[in-house]
Amino acid sequence: MKLIDNVTGFIAVANSVLSMEKYHKPIDEARQSGDLEKEKAMILKASNEWADKVVNHFKADIRVIHPENLPDHGPVVYICNHQSYADVLAFYYVIRKHQISFIAKDAFRKIPVFSSWIPRTRGIYIHRGDARASLKTINEGVEYLKQGFSLVIFPEGTRSRSSHIGEFKAGSFKLATKARVPIVPVTIDGGYRTFEEKGVITKGAHIDFMVHPVIETADMSRQELAVVHEKVEKIIRRGMDEIQAGKTAERE
Repeated sequence: MKLIDNVTGFIAVANSVLSMEKYHKPIDEARQSGDLEKEKAMILKASNEWADKVVNHFKADIRVIHPENLPDHGPVVYICNHQSYADVLAFYYVIRKHQISFIAKDAFRKIPVFSSWIPRTRGIYIHRGDARASLKTINEGVEYLKQGFSLVIFPEGTRSRSSHIGEFKAGSFKLATKARVPIVPVTIDGGYRTFEEKGVITKGAHIDFMVHPVIETADMSRQELAVVHEKVEKIIRRGMDEIQAGKTAERE
């Protein structure tokens, strides 16, 4: 039964991605012509449309906490803990005012249907364990940020598959600090219940998406930049404590 549910769910997600092919040409044409604003707008439209379809299909309940902290425009770097593949869905569903893409591990290049979407939306594949390739990735990401594109980074480097937050890798913050763009910390909880918890795609999962106040990096000193990863990690962890405390109070 698990296999049937997972195959059915994967087909639904894959079909929704395939339906986005109508945006490939206009995104590519805007990029080739240098019309960055049109490119951003088309990426945003496609991403939101895909997220709406998937959220509706799986009846996911995504609650945004502190939506007033959502920026009106990019470029920004969102830094978030990582529980599930559904975290990507939540970002595309919540962010409605500007384009976003992701820093993804290189293994995703091998996944059919999804592999071309990351680079098409100005996302980047990162080669872990290869210092030279990682530096190239950082420089590419900095250039995208300077052009006004926004990126999402999961500094744990892997899914926790639970409400536990793993160790943050300080190197993950180099993109934001080198480009001197604002950082928006996000705490996410519940995404792992869509798949990772039971090993089967589950409908009706509740996902909390907590947006913390923006952290400006433009005027930070070198000393401040050197410890900004610690500041962001503490904020995200406190957010998880707040979410868990709220759930405990609701049960009592």
